[in-house]
Amino acid sequence: MTVTKGGSAPEGADGKGDMTGDDNYVLSERRLERERHKRARARRATAVASLSTLVTAVVLYLVVVNAPGWPRTKETFFSAQYAREALPKVLEGLWLNVRLLVICGAAVLVLGMVIAIARTLRGPVFFPLRVLAAAYTDFFRGLPLIINLMIVVLGVPALRLQGVTVDPVLLGGTALTLTYSAYVAEVFRAGIESVHPSQLAAARSLGLTNRQALRHVVLPQAVRRQVPPLLNDLVSLQKDTGLVSIGGAVDAVRAADIIVGRSLNYTPYIVAGLVFVALTIPMTRFTDWVTARMDRRRAQGGSL
Repeated sequence: MTVTKGGSAPEGADGKGDMTGDDNYVLSERRLERERHKRARARRATAVASLSTLVTAVVLYLVVVNAPGWPRTKETFFSAQYAREALPKVLEGLWLNVRLLVICGAAVLVLGMVIAIARTLRGPVFFPLRVLAAAYTDFFRGLPLIINLMIVVLGVPALRLQGVTVDPVLLGGTALTLTYSAYVAEVFRAGIESVHPSQLAAARSLGLTNRQALRHVVLPQAVRRQVPPLLNDLVSLQKDTGLVSIGGAVDAVRAADIIVGRSLNYTPYIVAGLVFVALTIPMTRFTDWVTARMDRRRAQGGSL
């Protein structure tokens, strides 16, 4: 096909010019008009969204700053002096939260996987194991995390057991692991049960044992399908590491609390909160990106 300058190529079923055998094709006027319309509509949508966001922000700002108690609130919660004093100490304490996130996150994944596998075992011989796993998940999912932390961090040292640590960081990390492994176990169990039984049957027909089929066929599919909820649990764990401060561990929250107790100004709490938000937002956006990517692949019929 030869297209002269200014000419247009015949359109196919999708409205595009025919590109077969020639790279020098020209899009039709109708296709160009559609593209211009899409760009114009995108520009209008962006402008409307930006304007509505600006108006909302201005309204909220005026409502807050014109409130009768705003001067006192600004001095108590938004003091630049105490923010500068608190930021270095909060960041120093944040390092403890990050370490807890990494160590507890790894422990939660391992323990949650073990519990999930125990709950999905078949056969009467595994009935006691299934009951224990179900009781574990029911108990720790129902027990509020703050109460679990108080029991472990304050109760274990009171027992005065030989060889048992009384470090509030280790005890707080243990409480976090106990609670979150129950949630993660249910996530893994849902993923395992979402794999069609024919996958296991096909693996067994190829000569794999039950253990090999679970390891090489079922678990890889289950984990891939449950990546978004697992990342959401990781985001929640990152925030809840701040609760270990109830036992005296000097993390970001406790560092802010020390300054508040000395100054009676609550700005350090705002600083600590903003630091946690800044740490959480990238993880949240990454979770959204992974979820959207998996949804696109699923819609296109690709592998999960």
